[in-house]
Amino acid sequence: RSPPPLSALSQVLRLERNRRIGVVFPLQKLARYLAPGVDATRFGLFQPGLDALQRAEGFFRSGRHHAIDYVSSAVRMDHAPPPALPEVCFIGRSNVGKSSLIRALFSLSPEVEVRVSKTPGHTKKMNFFKVGKYFTLVDMPGYGYRAPQDFVEMVEAYLQERHNLKRTFLLVDGVVGLQKTDHIAVEMLEDFGLPYVMVLTKIDRASRGVLLKNVLEIQEFVKEKTQGCFPQLFLVSSLEFSGVHLLRCFVAHVTGNLPTVEAS
Repeated sequence: RSPPPLSALSQVLRLERNRRIGVVFPLQKLARYLAPGVDATRFGLFQPGLDALQRAEGFFRSGRHHAIDYVSSAVRMDHAPPPALPEVCFIGRSNVGKSSLIRALFSLSPEVEVRVSKTPGHTKKMNFFKVGKYFTLVDMPGYGYRAPQDFVEMVEAYLQERHNLKRTFLLVDGVVGLQKTDHIAVEMLEDFGLPYVMVLTKIDRASRGVLLKNVLEIQEFVKEKTQGCFPQLFLVSSLEFSGVHLLRCFVAHVTGNLPTVEAS
């Protein structure tokens, strides 16, 4: 299988400037529609330059000396692979587009199989993907609708015991914004004192007005009600690859593989 269009940065760089910014920095593009006087600081805290984006892409592209592999699945912590590498995990409501996003992140390595369930709530295991000798990425079961009974036990145990966990990516549907179940996930991460970041998915399905409203409301919530959340939101579309390149860069950065990320 060949990688989809715009999954590689080289393809994005051929686009005209406005479209290019929209794909690489969707939040920055959205900031243009803010009312005058609105503080836009939180729209551009993580703004890597081209060199950092290109280096980050290298981690997600498998090669002869750099294998990206699905390692194993686990329903209990004693089934999880040894915590040898820095790790990031992706959690979110069932049907938020978690597996689709992970598939988009790994799209430059089409041999990596990320199972995308047709039935919401079907991912009932923690799935571990090893990215060379650099980091591990974990796809967690979805919560909310049809979540497995032992979801909380499984996820709480993982979050509390996984000492190599560098960042949790909490996925929120960009069309509907924060839901009751998302607030429960936020409380859990706050209680455990873990650093996390919110990612708004499916931004291609939301109108600009709805997206801006949700972004501003969530930013305000993060500012007023959270301690451990990174102040900048990440906006993504797994379909159009908006925000995927930036997210790859952030993953490489928080796992210690891009210690210095210069601003563009």
